[in-house]
Amino acid sequence: MLRAVPWRHDLPASLVVFLVALPLCVGVAVASGVPAELGLVTGIVGGLVVGLLPGSSLQVSGPAAGLTVLVYDAVQQFGVGALGLLVLGTGLLQIVMGALRLGRWFRAMSASVVHGMLAGIGLTLLFGQLYALADRRAPATGPEKIAGLPRLLADALTGAAAPSAIALGLGTLLVLVGWRYVPGRVARAVPAPLAAVGLAAAVTAAADLSVARVRVAGLLDVVQPPGGAALDALVGTAGLGTVVAFTLIASAETLFSAAAVDRMHHGPRTHYDRELTAQGVGNTVCGLLGALPMTAVIVRSAANVQAGARSRASRTMHGLWLLLFTALLPGALGLVPLTALAAVLVHAGAKLVPLRRIAALGREHHGEALVLGVTATAIIATDLFEGVLIGVGLAVVKSAWQTSHLQIAVEELVLPTGAALHRVRLSGNATFLRLPRLLDALERLPADRPVELDWSGLRHLDHACTVALAAWAAQHRARSTAPLAVEPPLPTVA
Repeated sequence: MLRAVPWRHDLPASLVVFLVALPLCVGVAVASGVPAELGLVTGIVGGLVVGLLPGSSLQVSGPAAGLTVLVYDAVQQFGVGALGLLVLGTGLLQIVMGALRLGRWFRAMSASVVHGMLAGIGLTLLFGQLYALADRRAPATGPEKIAGLPRLLADALTGAAAPSAIALGLGTLLVLVGWRYVPGRVARAVPAPLAAVGLAAAVTAAADLSVARVRVAGLLDVVQPPGGAALDALVGTAGLGTVVAFTLIASAETLFSAAAVDRMHHGPRTHYDRELTAQGVGNTVCGLLGALPMTAVIVRSAANVQAGARSRASRTMHGLWLLLFTALLPGALGLVPLTALAAVLVHAGAKLVPLRRIAALGREHHGEALVLGVTATAIIATDLFEGVLIGVGLAVVKSAWQTSHLQIAVEELVLPTGAALHRVRLSGNATFLRLPRLLDALERLPADRPVELDWSGLRHLDHACTVALAAWAAQHRARSTAPLAVEPPLPTVA
C-alpha cells in the first residue's frame, strides 16, 4: 500500500494544503464565535477521518467560511455546548442521505441559486468581518450590518475605532491581494493566507501592538462531547431547522466543490453518494467532539490539486500536520491578531462573490441574474437556509414559466359565403401560468362571428386550462348565434 502512494507528489502537496488550512481553520472558528481550537479539530478530522474514506480522492474537508454565519447564529441561540449535538445530527442525516443514494440529486441545483448562495454568504461574511477588522462587535443581522457601515467608516477615518487594528487589518488585506505579484520561488511556495497572517503576527510582536489576539488552549480543554443538557437544542423547530440547514448547505457545498475539483484533474471521478457518506462520518465525529461542522472546501481542494497531489494521501497527511502543529506549537497561535484573521475572511468572502458570473448573466440571461440576486439578497436579509429556499422557489417558478410556452395564433379568414371566420390555433404547453393570456385572447373574439378553436398543436393541456376552455366554449355558445368548432373535442371535465 505504501509503495502505491506517490510520495514525491503527495508529501509536498500535503504541506501546501496544511499551510493554507491553518489560518482558515482558526479564522473560521473565531468568526463562528467558538474557540480557535475547534476549527483545528474539524480540520484534523477532515484530514485523518474523511481523508481516508472513499468518495473523492483529491478534495479536502474542514471548517468552511460558507457555514460561518449559520454556525454563529446557532452558537448565539443555543450555546457552544449544543453545537456538538447539532453537528452530530447533521452527520447522521448525511449518512442516511448517502445510504439512500441522494448525493447525485444535489447536482440538480440551479447554478444561479448556487452562485447566489455563494454571493450571499460572501457578502454577509464580508460585512460582518469588517467590524472585526476594526476590533468592533458586528450587529446581529445582515441589514443592521449594512446600515452600520457608514458609522464604522466614519469612526475609522476619525480615529474613534482602534487605529492599530485597522492599520494591521488593511495591511494584511494588501498582502493577501498583492502576494501573487511578489516574485521569487518562496513567494510562490508560501500560500498568501499564511504569509499575510505570519507577517501580521510578526509586526504585532515586534511593535508590541495593543490589539486583540487569538486565545488558545489545549485541544483536550476545548473538546466538549454533547451532553444531556444540549438536548434542549433539538426541541422545537429552531434546532431541527438548524440541523437541516447545516445538512443541506454542507452537503451542497461539498458536492458542488467535488464537481469543480473533478474538472481540475484527470484522476478518478467523485462518487457522490460515497462522498456524502464520508462527510456524514466526519461530521458525526466532529459532533461527538463538540467541534465545528465540516464541508469539502474548494480553496483547500484547489490548492491540493494545483500542488500536484495524486491520491488521497495528501489530504490525509495535511490532517496529520495540523494535529502535530496544534499539539507541539499551540503557543504560536496566541501571537496571531484577530484583525489579521478578519482580513483573511474579508478576502475569502469577497472571493465568494462571483462577479464575472453575475456580469455574464446580466448580459445574457436576465432571469438567471434575477434568481442570483434575489437569493443573495434573501440570505443577507434573513439567513442562509431561508435565503436558499427562496432562491430555489424562484428558480422553480422561473423554470416553470419558461417551459410553459404557449403560442396563440388568431387568424381572420373570409369564407366563400363572404362571412368572416376567426381561427384560433394553440400550440406549446397550456398551463395555469399562461391562463390569463389565453383567456384574454379568447375573450377578445367577437361574439357575432364563427370561431374555430384548434388545440391539436398543444403538447400539454393541464386541468386548469381544460376547465377554462370548456367554460369559455359554453359561454360563447350561450351568448352567440355564430357557430363554434373545437378540434379535437375538449375532454370532459369535472
